[in-house]
Parts: sequence; C-alpha cells; structure tokens
Amino acid sequence: MWLSITPELIQTFKERMHISHSGEDDNLTRLLSFSVAFVESTCGSFDLTGETNLDIRAKELVLERTRYAYNDAVEYFDDNFQSDILGLGLDMLFYKEGETDEGV
Repeated sequence: MWLSITPELIQTFKERMHISHSGEDDNLTRLLSFSVAFVESTCGSFDLTGETNLDIRAKELVLERTRYAYNDAVEYFDDNFQSDILGLGLDMLFYKEGETDEGV
C-alpha cells in the first residue's frame, strides 16, 4: 500500500489539475505517495491532514511536486521550489527544537 494517501487528497489534486475522471487514481496515488516521501525526507515529518502552518505548507509542496511529476517535469521541481523546500525544512527543524510555529 502506498503511503496514507486519502481519497480527499486525491480529490484535492484532481480539482487543482482539472481532472474529472477516476481512470488515473492509481497513478495519482502513486505520484502523491512519492511526493510525500520526498517532502518528508527533505524537510521532515508532517501530518497530511494537519492544520498547522507547517502541515499546510508541506501539503502544498506535496501537491506542487505531484503536479510536476504528473507533467513529466519533476526534474525542475527542486530548482523552482528550492526556497520553499529550504524554508520549510528550517522551520520544521526550529519547531522540533521547541520553537512554536506561530508566525512561521
């Protein structure tokens, strides 16, 4: 089983990409799972269903990386989102060291 990709996350991605059919759901689940693994390994652990600032930012990176992967352009993701990836990684590190994520 792929990482805990919920039907809600698949639907969120499909709405973003204007995909109205379910024929690609298995592929989207796989791509979303790969993107979650990438963001977690690069930035740190987060909750896909969480409502904290850090969780929302991480989920946004997952959706954006999946968009790049879906369009066969994942090799451009790191360069185009470098500041977001580094910023989120640093903020997660500071949060884990006891800082709050207020204002993050």
